[in-house]
Amino acid sequence: MTSADPTRVVAIARSWLGTPYHDQASLRDVGCDCLGLARGVWREVVGPEPFPIPPYSRDWGETGPREVLAEGARRMMIEAPPAEAGPGALVLFRMKHRAIAKHVGILTGPYSFLHAYEHLGVIEEPLTQSWRRRIAFAFLFPQR
Repeated sequence: MTSADPTRVVAIARSWLGTPYHDQASLRDVGCDCLGLARGVWREVVGPEPFPIPPYSRDWGETGPREVLAEGARRMMIEAPPAEAGPGALVLFRMKHRAIAKHVGILTGPYSFLHAYEHLGVIEEPLTQSWRRRIAFAFLFPQR
């Protein structure tokens, strides 16, 4: 599987800037959450979503034996070592120690990323050390 052009992924992701936050939605300029942003970028970069996304909780502190988000990404994306992930990579964040990865962002540069955040919508912000240390998994979008 070959990865998609990262410049194209970043451009498409940035076209979602300003989309309002809406839990479990995935419509550019209408509303999305962090996973909805990734799903929308997928549709534009790769094509139709390969399987329906079941309802999910918003609990960033959720624990459990399975990394459900990472398992889903592994089914359709190219896994990469987080330390080697560059622009265009989808990153999964573990927001609390010992919790499962529940937040998603797309790297836009070596020190920036884009994500959907409650009350703020889709924003681009610095990938600070605080964010960087929370990255648990990284994936590349496949080529169409």
